[in-house]
Amino acid sequence: MVFNKKISNIYTITPNTSLNPILIERVIIEHQISILQYRRKINDDNIKLKEACALRLLCLKHNTLFIINDDINLAEKIHANGVHLGKNDGSIQQARQQLGNAAIIGISCYDDIDLALQAQKQGANYVAFGSLFNSNTKPNAPHCPLSLITKTKRILHIPIVGIGGIDFHNQQQAFDAGCDAVAMINILFKKHH
Repeated sequence: MVFNKKISNIYTITPNTSLNPILIERVIIEHQISILQYRRKINDDNIKLKEACALRLLCLKHNTLFIINDDINLAEKIHANGVHLGKNDGSIQQARQQLGNAAIIGISCYDDIDLALQAQKQGANYVAFGSLFNSNTKPNAPHCPLSLITKTKRILHIPIVGIGGIDFHNQQQAFDAGCDAVAMINILFKKHH
């Protein structure tokens, strides 16, 4: 797999607000972002399509992988590099079928090792675990202890992304525990306002 190299360092997730491409580009450059996920919880497909297209161009320009959260059809439509799926967002098989063998498929595993092993077996390219720390984005998310990451790292051969409350002060703990990449949302974008 060519991709495993790229799922490293900071995995950026866009804030759930209207898109500010200038701000996002600044973050990509400043933190040398290798992977960006578009996560937007609105029902307006036109806005999502427009924003995703703009981000896709930014990511191409900076050689950043572009992942769409939850929406396999949108990922297919704009030729994103892949999709990230949560519990109820469609199956790995469906995503693979629609997006092809080269697509990156990431799966949220919360704090469940079995889910991660199953995802790996079904062909996922990476798994995400969290919440590692207290998260403002998802305050009620289940807590995932760092020891679980260390345990999973021993038995899994696809990259692990840590998510939830990660910032520049605690990111090293996540990497030390075995995360290949750490997901950040608020901290990256707050700094620039």
